[in-house]
Amino acid sequence: MMRNILVTGAAGFIGSHLSEALVRKGYQVTGLDNLSYGRIENLAPILAHPSFQFIQGDVRDVDLLRTIGRSMDAILHLAAFKIPRYSNALETLNVNSKGIENVLNVSVASGCRVIFASTSDVYGKNPNLPYSEKNDFYMGSPQIRRWSYAISKILGEHLCFLYHKEHGVRVTILRYFGSYGPKQNLTWWGGPQSIFIDCALKDAPMPIHGDGLQTRSFTYIGDTTEGTMRALESEDASGKVFNIGSTEETTILDLGKKVWRLVRGPEEPRIEYIPYRQFPGRYEDVRRRVPDIGLAKEILGFSPKVSLSEGLTQTIEWQRSVTTSGGALLG
Repeated sequence: MMRNILVTGAAGFIGSHLSEALVRKGYQVTGLDNLSYGRIENLAPILAHPSFQFIQGDVRDVDLLRTIGRSMDAILHLAAFKIPRYSNALETLNVNSKGIENVLNVSVASGCRVIFASTSDVYGKNPNLPYSEKNDFYMGSPQIRRWSYAISKILGEHLCFLYHKEHGVRVTILRYFGSYGPKQNLTWWGGPQSIFIDCALKDAPMPIHGDGLQTRSFTYIGDTTEGTMRALESEDASGKVFNIGSTEETTILDLGKKVWRLVRGPEEPRIEYIPYRQFPGRYEDVRRRVPDIGLAKEILGFSPKVSLSEGLTQTIEWQRSVTTSGGALLG
């Protein structure tokens, strides 16, 4: 029976929600985070809880990870750097590749389960939608740094399957689709909805990359958390990969308009189109992205419950409260 759980990236957006959910269900939880993007404030509801321990550290520190991991029944590996629109691609590759390799090596030594947080970005530019777990990956040129994030997660998935096959590691891979909600990062790190909400609250133009007709499927954090918990607690999930996300597809432009309407009512939204050529270096975007969640429904019993409108309403309420209180949340 699982009891002791390590959550890497615990002070981040998804990590903090998962840590709370695990504590509420009676697990003993250790949270690891170097606080480069996560915020200790995200863990405020459980910091003093007897079933939670926080350790400030880096997943690239293999000795620290071995010390913590030897007593764990499972590791939820969430610590990662995201798409480097404005950040360092080399750091993204370094953190993401070394982090999962260290986690898997700890699992070999301790026998614990591993839940690896991957991303919908691994599907790349594949035009065959909706994306099922059997879809091929279509990556762009290595000269375009936005693909460094997807490549790092693809490497992580390969490592997971190889460690599963050659070392018997009980690993499950989850490909998240656009998680959002309270505690989300308020920079581009948190996704376009974070920026759009901030702009609408301040009556400032919303920056739309390209023509805004690219689509995404945004998943409320409660649904992401539930899908992850179901994977953790399912023995049938071992050795498999699952899409965890909403199937409600929307264009980025419509997302911006929806946010503006929910914040400011019927007034015309203020929009500023940002050409991709203004990004540092060359940049490529994905035109459409929507998951097939049939496998997650069949094996995990997972089905998202929160609509985009409902989730955005709750997220806006939270973001308004932290903005008016002067909090500059970045985790």
